[in-house]
Amino acid sequence: MAKRTAIIDIGSNSGRLVIFEKTSHYGFHLICEQKSKVRIGEGAYEKDGYLQPPALIRAFLTLQSFNHTIEKYQAHKTICVATSALRDAPNGKAFVHWIEKELGLSVKIIDGNKEAMYGAIAANNLLPVHDGISIDIGGGSSDMALIKNGHIVDTYSLNLGTVRLKELFFDKGGLPMEKITKKAKKYIDDALKDLPAHFKHHTAIGIGGTARTLGKSIMKRTAYPFDKLHAFGYSVQEHTEYLEQIPLSFAKGLKKFDIKKSRFDTIREGTLIFSSILSHIGAKNVVNSAVGVREGVYLEQFLKHENLKFPKGVNPSIHSLLDRFKPYVTAETKKAKRSDIATALYSTLQSEMQDDLQYLPELKWALELSTIGNTLTIYKSHQTAFYIAMQELNYGFSHKEMLLISMLLRMHGKSLLHKPLFESFKPLLPPKETLLWLNFIYTLTRFIYEASNDAKVIFDYKNQTLTIFSDRSLYLAKEKIKSLEKPVPFAIIIKDGDSIPSNKNLGI
Repeated sequence: MAKRTAIIDIGSNSGRLVIFEKTSHYGFHLICEQKSKVRIGEGAYEKDGYLQPPALIRAFLTLQSFNHTIEKYQAHKTICVATSALRDAPNGKAFVHWIEKELGLSVKIIDGNKEAMYGAIAANNLLPVHDGISIDIGGGSSDMALIKNGHIVDTYSLNLGTVRLKELFFDKGGLPMEKITKKAKKYIDDALKDLPAHFKHHTAIGIGGTARTLGKSIMKRTAYPFDKLHAFGYSVQEHTEYLEQIPLSFAKGLKKFDIKKSRFDTIREGTLIFSSILSHIGAKNVVNSAVGVREGVYLEQFLKHENLKFPKGVNPSIHSLLDRFKPYVTAETKKAKRSDIATALYSTLQSEMQDDLQYLPELKWALELSTIGNTLTIYKSHQTAFYIAMQELNYGFSHKEMLLISMLLRMHGKSLLHKPLFESFKPLLPPKETLLWLNFIYTLTRFIYEASNDAKVIFDYKNQTLTIFSDRSLYLAKEKIKSLEKPVPFAIIIKDGDSIPSNKNLGI
């Protein structure tokens, strides 16, 4: 696959460009993102679907600019897809031929099922959710996919979109908002009758602009402590009234819903479609996805030899971080040694923790990433690692997992807790006592591993005493361990392979 791949998505409302860089067999990351509110479908739904000249000119200028960016980033491959506005338009193909002739850009018009499939591929690989129904509301269509046990079972596309609804109902005026909403709701409900009966699930995966806008506003209204939309979830029941009120509002009144002004033009229509679909499929909770069609198009290429799925246990964010920040420990045998030490210590301390090793995966991920901060600076590298992880652990992790891994990376030296950070993210972190134990295990593992990474280490814990047996010297770790804070009072005894030379051998 190409080192750098550009993906262009021409939707009814927006045109977007993303450029991904492949770092290894399973690692990739986003290096460029641009967006333009093309509104290519504007005015088309009242003109028998024909794309109108002002919109076509905006689309041309946007694609021309995207081409310049692609050249600047030296992307090796470009894939351009277009969705409902172009596939519905009688002059859509003429526009595609014009773009190819003038810009040399090949545009592939995809159908609604393919659009739904791309969104599902992205969600299935890059979210910590493997069951649910993905809902991607665009300007002209709403594309859905049913995912069960990590497999995409079915897809369906509804002719329900924000721009379509806006032009057919909300732009008409002359009626009270309640009547406009009622007519639009009937239109939506009639369309939903065609959705196959097996499209039922308690989990909805929100993809696209409407879902993102609603997710962000709910995060703000609930004072959610973590500023990351991807993998954010909320209860439908808790926010039903909020979702019902938005479509009834006049445009000027949308500010009170904590919605950005740039989304005022289509958020009422989008919310009405979204809430209607949630009700129809029986959704009880929503998980937000910051990935969608563009990532799906990329992953179709990236995972074409993997049955469109990352292997179990493979996380692309971890691979990307390790590729880019090149920790000094890369050999698989050494990774396993570090993991073995942590697992043995965690298991030994179960008499105190009694959590059934619940957080072992996060502990192992943190240890694998423990030196990523060194690439930028060895001074306060633990702080650097924390900030890198907070920004870059985007795919495949829940917010609780992201935060725990990042908080473990923040640990350094003798203190076990950074109180301001703990208080900031407390609702999403394990209980304080558990976190102290995990920080202790993480830090002690690093001390032992760095002092003698080839040592055979065994732990024993009884009578409030942790004994560390090692067949090699742990001399460099002893002083650090002596000053290390403990979650509860207990003694630490080290029985290692220290051999002190005799006075004769010292030349004394």
